[in-house]
Amino acid sequence: MNTIDVITAKRDGGRLSDEQVDWVVAAYTRGDVADEQMAALAMAILLNGMDDGETARWTQAMIDSGEVLALGDVGRPLVDKHSTGGVGDKITLPLAPLVAACGAAVPQLSGRGLGHTGGTLDKLESIPGWRAALSEAEIAAQLADVGAVICATTPSLAPADRKLYALRDVTGTVESIPLIASSIMSKKIAEGTDGLVLDVKVGSGAFMKTPERARALAETMVAIGGAHGLATTALLTDMSVPLGRAVGNALEVAESVDVLRGGGPTDVVELTVALAREMLALAAITDVDPAQVLASGAAYRVWERMIAAQGGDPSASLPVAAHVEEVAADRSGVLTRLDALAVGVAAWRLGAGRARKEDAVQAAAGVRLLVDVGDEVAAGQPLLELHTDTPDAVAGARAALDGGVRVADGPGPERTLVNEIVRP
Repeated sequence: MNTIDVITAKRDGGRLSDEQVDWVVAAYTRGDVADEQMAALAMAILLNGMDDGETARWTQAMIDSGEVLALGDVGRPLVDKHSTGGVGDKITLPLAPLVAACGAAVPQLSGRGLGHTGGTLDKLESIPGWRAALSEAEIAAQLADVGAVICATTPSLAPADRKLYALRDVTGTVESIPLIASSIMSKKIAEGTDGLVLDVKVGSGAFMKTPERARALAETMVAIGGAHGLATTALLTDMSVPLGRAVGNALEVAESVDVLRGGGPTDVVELTVALAREMLALAAITDVDPAQVLASGAAYRVWERMIAAQGGDPSASLPVAAHVEEVAADRSGVLTRLDALAVGVAAWRLGAGRARKEDAVQAAAGVRLLVDVGDEVAAGQPLLELHTDTPDAVAGARAALDGGVRVADGPGPERTLVNEIVRP
């Protein structure tokens, strides 16, 4: 095989053979294909795409670059969920213990935040003592005992994806749907789960801004799942407005605990239950109502055991920001706009997110939303709270919110949380 031949084949709009795909992914992983060569190929894929067969083979090649988790029989069906990322998207935190409380096992291998989208591991690390890194044996044991685990991806899982993702991030090729889909699905298939539910976000705070792009990504990932024998369903969900009323790390953990105790914002509860229903359907658990299980407190008890199993103290106080400022309404009327991207960037600037993977985050930083879109407000009424340990960051957060928060006359916009479901 010759790297130039592979690049030019895709540059000229051709289809890569299975042998070309297998070779170039393996060669890049071991360092025989240079970064600049893979960058050229990634750009050719971005511009010319890949068909379903190419994408499925690319996914398999990335799986084959590492190991597949051997979790064995944990006594329950394995089912997982993946979100494409959003603002206030804390759903994994109440969802994993809820599905476990309903009788399935959830091996949730998660990541950290980058830019305006939060990371599940960053949120959980605001809990004193909690640890993200678990061995394969620890993951299997916790699944058998508790039924749910949320932890970092093991280093041996799809190493080609980690290397290629870092390259795409600095070469303007992140937006390629085949490369996004294969990146997500290679890790999920390598987990060894029996079923997968995808939460594909669409809107200003999402990676996919339009329903058309979100649907194309969802359909591609569902097709990859089918090609690899993984039962996969995708939900297209709204990310034009932040989920819930908390955006940050400790703030989102606290809100998730409220949901698990039977309270919390209605949109977080609605999406958690909707995703749980789809996960249980894939696990062939049809005699349990996740809404009732959530209301009963059973999911909260699983949460406590899950956190404790990973060294955390579920009863410990969460970090509190040293500095809090309010953003008030400039007039009376109705809150008609609360843009997810604006709020996400504000939280990021306050210290809740990172610009580079190696950056640290503040556990207590973020934005608390005090009113919902559609609510009537009075002039001077607080709309948001800005939480940070670095007061100098507040000016940048306020600038990010400029134009993203609007009070006007008339009713607020209607919102549909789950817009579409894509099945095989």
